[in-house]
Amino acid sequence: MHALDVDWDRPTDPRPGPRLDHVRAYVSTAGADGHLWHGVPTLLLTTVDRATGRTVRTPLIYGEDADRLVVVAAGYGAPEHPAWYRNLAAHPEVRVQVGATISRAVARTATPEERETYWDMMTGLWPAYEDDQAAAAPREIPLVIIET
Repeated sequence: MHALDVDWDRPTDPRPGPRLDHVRAYVSTAGADGHLWHGVPTLLLTTVDRATGRTVRTPLIYGEDADRLVVVAAGYGAPEHPAWYRNLAAHPEVRVQVGATISRAVARTATPEERETYWDMMTGLWPAYEDDQAAAAPREIPLVIIET
């Protein structure tokens, strides 16, 4: 799939519920309502669905290190990686919205060394990731590095 074939402007949003409410508030206020969620920073990650080629938007907690954004593919501790992670593994070109800023980016799985470095940062932001990792075992929850 080439970047020109992707419709980044009309992504599919989560199903009705709190995540959809979060995305709608984030988008309609350019992040003024939604960037901080339960006291932690969130972004909107748009990936290309690996099966349909349509874009899909997901709200995620993020951490920052210099020019990198870091997100966690926790999937609430499910035994399989979340769909958004499987999408970016197949198509690493993504769009990311942080507040009002929307950027093209490339996402990749953190190396083992990066995961070790960033895991504590991310569990410091959201301690429930430790519970998710325990529930997901033996699956190791990947960290994702997003570079704009």
